[in-house]
Amino acid sequence: MSGSFSLSCPVPPSRYDQVLMAHGGGGTLMARLLAEVFFPAFANPLLEEEHDGALLTLPNGTRLAFSTDSYVVQPLFFPGGDIGSLAVNGTVNDLAMCGARPLCLSAGFIIEEGLPMETLQRVAASMGEAARAAGVYIATGDTKVVDRGKGDGLFINTSGIGLIEHGQHIAPRSVRPGDAVLLSGDLGRHGIAIMAQRQGLQFETTIKSDCAPLVGPVQALLAGGIEIHCLRDLTRGGLASALVEIALKAGVHIEISEDQIPVQEEVQGACEILGLDPLYVANEGRFAAFVPAAQAGRALEILRAQPHTQGACRIGAVQAGRGQVTLKSRIGVPRVVDRLSGEQLPRIC
Repeated sequence: MSGSFSLSCPVPPSRYDQVLMAHGGGGTLMARLLAEVFFPAFANPLLEEEHDGALLTLPNGTRLAFSTDSYVVQPLFFPGGDIGSLAVNGTVNDLAMCGARPLCLSAGFIIEEGLPMETLQRVAASMGEAARAAGVYIATGDTKVVDRGKGDGLFINTSGIGLIEHGQHIAPRSVRPGDAVLLSGDLGRHGIAIMAQRQGLQFETTIKSDCAPLVGPVQALLAGGIEIHCLRDLTRGGLASALVEIALKAGVHIEISEDQIPVQEEVQGACEILGLDPLYVANEGRFAAFVPAAQAGRALEILRAQPHTQGACRIGAVQAGRGQVTLKSRIGVPRVVDRLSGEQLPRIC
C-alpha cells in the first residue's frame, strides 16, 4: 500500500476529519501525522489520488508512475524473504498497482555501525536477485552509517519509476458498482511468518512469507485485454484496510464473503494464538483487483496461469453505497469492516 507515504492515508486537506474517522474515531498516530503535519505542508493534486504511487504525465504524453517506501522489518531475515527482497518487491509492487511496468529503482541504506559485512552482502545479493526476477535495475543509491545503537541494524529505502503503456486509468476513484472484487491468493502469510519467528511458534510446516513481485500478473491482465478499474497490494493493514480506503475514495459499498477468502490452516491457527484477524494481517505478494463482473472469469483464468497468483479467487462485489465495506460471515450474517485502528503488527515491513 499503501505502506508508502503517499498512500497510507492520502486525502485532500479538506477531508482531515474523514481521515481521522476512517482510522478509528480518534484516529491513529499515523492518521494524525498525515492529516495535521504532512498534508498541510505538501498538499497537491498528486497526493489526492490515494494510489500506491504518483501518476505523472510528461509534456510528450508519456505516463509514468513514481513510488517510494522505507523498510525497517525485524528480523532482517525471515522464512520466505528478507529486508532486501522485501525492499525491492515492495516498491515494484506499488508501481505494478498503478498499472505500470517498473523500470528502475533507487536504494538508500541506513547502516548501523557494527553491522556484520556478511549480513550486508547477503542483503545486497538478495536485492540483486529480486531485481532481476522483477525485471528492474537498481540504478542509483546511497549509504549512510549511524552510530552503534542508533540504527537497529539496517534500514532500507527504495524508490521506483515505472512506465504506463496503456490508456486505462487504474485508480481507486475508477471503482464502480457492478465491479467484481478479486483476490490474488491466500492471506496473512507475510505477517504471520515474521510474528511466528519472533514468538518462536512452531508449526507442522514452516509458514513462509508471500513476498513476491506482482508485475507479471498485472501485465498479463493488461495483455489479456482486461478492463482494470483498480489494483491494491495488501500490505500494512491487510485486505480490510485496503478495501475500506478504496470504498471511501470511490464512494461505493464493497461486500465480501468470508467463505470465499482463502487463509492457510497454519496461518489461521497462528492468528488465533496471537489474537489477530487475518483480514488485517500484512501481505507482501497479494493484491485485490476490481474489474467488470463480466470479465471476472477471464481475469481469474489469467491470474491462475501466473506463478504467484495461482490461488486467485473472487471474493465479493461492488454496490452503490457511501464508502462502506461489509463482510458476509459463513452463516450469512453481515458485519461492517473497519480500517485497522492501531498498529497490529509492528516492524513487519
